[in-house]
Amino acid sequence: MPQIQLSILSILCLLLIGCGASPARNAIGGATATPPRPNIIYIMADELGYHELSIMGHPHLKTPNIDQMAADGMRFTHAMAGSSLCAPTRCVLMTGKHGGHTSVRTNGGGTPLRAGETTIASVLQQAGYATGGFGKWGCGGRGSTGVPEDHGFDVFFGYYDQVHAHSYYPPYLIRNSEEVALPGNNGGRSGQTYSHYQIVDAARQFIRDHADGPFFCYMPVTPPHGLFDLPEDDPSWALFRDQDWPREARRYAAMVHMLDRQVGELFTLLEELAIEHNTIVIFCGDNGGQDYFRSKKTPRGFHGPNVNPRTGVEFRGQKGTLYEGGLRIPAVVRWPGQIAAGQVSDHQWYFPDMMPTLLGLAGLQTPADTDGISIEKELLGHPDEQLDHQYMYWELGARRAVRMNDWKAIRPARGKPWALYQLSTDPSESHDLSQQQPQILEQLQAYAKEAHQPAQEGSYSDTTLHQRDRQAKQGFNK
Repeated sequence: MPQIQLSILSILCLLLIGCGASPARNAIGGATATPPRPNIIYIMADELGYHELSIMGHPHLKTPNIDQMAADGMRFTHAMAGSSLCAPTRCVLMTGKHGGHTSVRTNGGGTPLRAGETTIASVLQQAGYATGGFGKWGCGGRGSTGVPEDHGFDVFFGYYDQVHAHSYYPPYLIRNSEEVALPGNNGGRSGQTYSHYQIVDAARQFIRDHADGPFFCYMPVTPPHGLFDLPEDDPSWALFRDQDWPREARRYAAMVHMLDRQVGELFTLLEELAIEHNTIVIFCGDNGGQDYFRSKKTPRGFHGPNVNPRTGVEFRGQKGTLYEGGLRIPAVVRWPGQIAAGQVSDHQWYFPDMMPTLLGLAGLQTPADTDGISIEKELLGHPDEQLDHQYMYWELGARRAVRMNDWKAIRPARGKPWALYQLSTDPSESHDLSQQQPQILEQLQAYAKEAHQPAQEGSYSDTTLHQRDRQAKQGFNK
C-alpha cells in the first residue's frame, strides 16, 4: 500500500512540475523560457515634436537610429504627454497620476513632489532594481521634498531645476544634491565642458555597472531644448553647419542628430554587454514641439514640428497649450524577442500609463492611487485584450482638456468657453462642434470636474541652493 501511494504521489508531482515548467510564449509566437525581470531604459527628449523624426518624412532632420528603433519595435501614432510643459509632464510620468491629481502642475518655480510620494523609481528600487536618472529632473529643486534621491533614485545626475538646464555650459551639474564642477564653464553659451556629454557618459557607465541587472535607467535629456548649443567639433554639427538655414535652426537640427547618434550608441552598448534581449527601451518626447525659428515663409517654425511633412496637415497649438500641438509626442518602444518588429500602433495612451506598464513588465503591482492603464497587451502582441481609457485628462493652470476616444474638449483659459473637437476627422482642432454635440461636451465637462482635485505641493526647507542652481544658467561673477 505505501508503495502504491508513493507511485501516485510521484506521478502527481511529475504532472505538477510539467505544468509549472511550460515555456512562456513571447509576442512573436515562439516558445521561450520565462525571462528574468527586464532592464528598462527610458529616454525622453526635451521638446522634440511629433513630426521631427526622419521616419515621418521630415525634410531637414535626420534620425536614422530612432528610425531603426521603430523598425525593430513599435511606433505609436497617438502617444500623449502628461502635460505641455517640462515640470508637470515629468511629474505625471514619474507618479502615474494625471494633471488633476499631481503635486507639480506649474513650470516656473521648481515646485516639488511631496515627501514620500511614490514614483516609478521608488517601486522599482524597493523591488531590487538599480535606479539611475540622468538629465533634467524638474520635480523639485535642492532643499525641497522633491529631490530625486528621496523618490527612488540611487543616483540622479544632471539638472534638478529646468532653468539651470537651459545652459549646456553651466559651472556645475548636480549629483544627489551635491555639485559636480564642470571645468572651464561659467554659464551661458560657451565653455570647455559640454554638460550633455557628461550626462550621457554617466548613463552609459550606470548601464555598464549594472549590466547584470535589473536596472532602471531614466534619461530625461535636455536636447534639443534650451540654448541651441553643441561643440563645434561635434560630428553632427558638421552635417548641418553649411546649410543655407538660420544658424539656430542649423544648431537645432544638429542637436537632434546628436541625440539620435547617442541612441544608436546605447544600442551598441547593449549588444556589447549582451543584454539587448532583456532590455526594453522607450524613446519619446516630453511634450509637444515648439514652433521655433518662425518667419513669413515658415509661420509654424522652420522645422515645422507640428506640421505633417507629407500632407501639410497641422496640429493646432504648440508647447504650453493643450491642443494636439502641445500634447502629441513621438514614441517608440523596442524589446527584441518580446515586441514584434515593424509595428505602428494607433492605441491612445499618455504618461500616466507608463507606471503600470513598466511595473507590470517587471512583474510588480501598481500603486492603487494612480490613473494609468498598462499598455503591456498592446506592446506584447495582444491588442484585442488591451484596455482603453474611459477618458484622458490634462490641466495646466486654468486650462483643461479631456479626451474620450476621438472626442476632445478644451477650455483654453479661465473664462473662455469650452470647445469640442472630433480628432478623427479634425486633427487640427479647427471645427468647434460644441453647439452641434452638446451632450458629448456635457459628458466631457463632467469628466473634467470629476478629475480635478486641488493641488497639494511639496515644500522647501531652504531655497538657497535651489536659487543658486537657477542663477547658474547665466553663471556667477560675470
